Amino acid sequence: MERILSVKQMRSADDFTINKLGIAEEVLVERAGKCVADEIIRRFPGGRVLVCIGKGNNGADGAVVAKILSKHHGFSVNTLTVSNGIFRLFDKKYDIIVDCIFGTGLNKEVDGKFKVAIEKINSSGAYVVSCDIPSGLNGDNGKVMGIAVKANLTIAIQEYKLGHFLGDGVDYCGEVVAKDIGISIWGEDYVKRFNDQAVAKFFPQRKRNSNKGNFGRACVIGGSLKYSGSVVLSANALCSLKMGVGYTNLVVPKSLFNAYVGKVPECILTPIQDVDGFVVLDQKTLSSLLSYDCIAIGMGMGDGAGVYNTIKFLLENYTGKLVIDADGLNSLSKFGVGILKDKKCEVILTPHIGEFSRLLGVDKTQILETIIDFAYNFAKEYNVTLLLKNATSVITNGVETYINTTGTPAMAKAGSGDVLSGLLAGLLGRTTETFYATVAGAYIFGKLGEKAESEQNEYTVTASDLIAVIPKVINDFI
Repeated sequence: MERILSVKQMRSADDFTINKLGIAEEVLVERAGKCVADEIIRRFPGGRVLVCIGKGNNGADGAVVAKILSKHHGFSVNTLTVSNGIFRLFDKKYDIIVDCIFGTGLNKEVDGKFKVAIEKINSSGAYVVSCDIPSGLNGDNGKVMGIAVKANLTIAIQEYKLGHFLGDGVDYCGEVVAKDIGISIWGEDYVKRFNDQAVAKFFPQRKRNSNKGNFGRACVIGGSLKYSGSVVLSANALCSLKMGVGYTNLVVPKSLFNAYVGKVPECILTPIQDVDGFVVLDQKTLSSLLSYDCIAIGMGMGDGAGVYNTIKFLLENYTGKLVIDADGLNSLSKFGVGILKDKKCEVILTPHIGEFSRLLGVDKTQILETIIDFAYNFAKEYNVTLLLKNATSVITNGVETYINTTGTPAMAKAGSGDVLSGLLAGLLGRTTETFYATVAGAYIFGKLGEKAESEQNEYTVTASDLIAVIPKVINDFI
């Protein structure tokens, strides 16, 4: 697991290290500049370098970078103090430009000489290395403050920052590496992210003396006359492609039952009462599902009262893990999210930003400004695990918060979310670690997209392609 700090948390750590531990600020500046210079030296045999220096410690870091590189064989170094506004150095051709203009504390739009400098960096054609964060990027939400440097490589000083991965940060930071310079970090209230090792714990070697009853039972409820395909994707991800659960049950509208026969032969297939192809409350059928370890509901069901009443019944009577996705979320927005507060089961919600906006009644733009806070506060208020899907997803239970940075734009296709729902049902059905399994599920889901794109391209990948690569991705964790 890796820590990801807010600007305030990083400042607090800086202050503690300098004022409590007695490490001089100048020493930290020297270390920061050296780690940036060393990374450049490690990656390049030499070249023409321009170091763009701004104000404050970020600029001081840049002065150290220039000093070290200028003494290293093979590098020819020029230094530009941006506030002087003398930009004729940009008339030369550079192999590498080092961006040390602004740090993570920027909180206003970039203008004047600084805007001009960033424009020239971005149009230079050079390999761009940003110190700590690309200048012009907000350190907490990754928002571009009017204009920002587009880096090839960002060297995070001491710790990753939220702005590296949220918002536009994913497009502006390039490769991000963190370098330890001896700043003291403490506490557990920072955001984290999973890595391969954390996910691998969910795929331990199995005993030979075991059977399907040892690995949990999961159920997917979904589908309607209008959206018949989504629940099939969920079920395929759940059982056919081996997320590891022992039993699966696919529950579909009774009037559509014949359409699903044979589609997912590994699944039990159960009809549920419907009217005109849309599920209505069927307490008898739902009662037969209460022994399952995980139920996923909502995919392609429509947002009518029948869906809402079905969810309400499960919240009041089910004691396992309930994943609510898609139209299940839309029904909560339509008829009232308050029912989440009165429940017997563990609830996992998987909205995208639009669905979360409807749940909260808050504009998407406002949510994206402080997405971590909105997600955390919602999860805490309703005592749920929230997986807020975005280019960088936020997963929180109101106690801990993780972000997920795996994935690719290739996944931005209809049906992808249905695959995630089934994947989660399979994973949650065989573990008691609800929160961490949800984090792991988000990580695996992103890896599916990366693997599928590597075999195709970012345009042609479909939800079914994500399903097809599940075995290959899981092999990486075993």
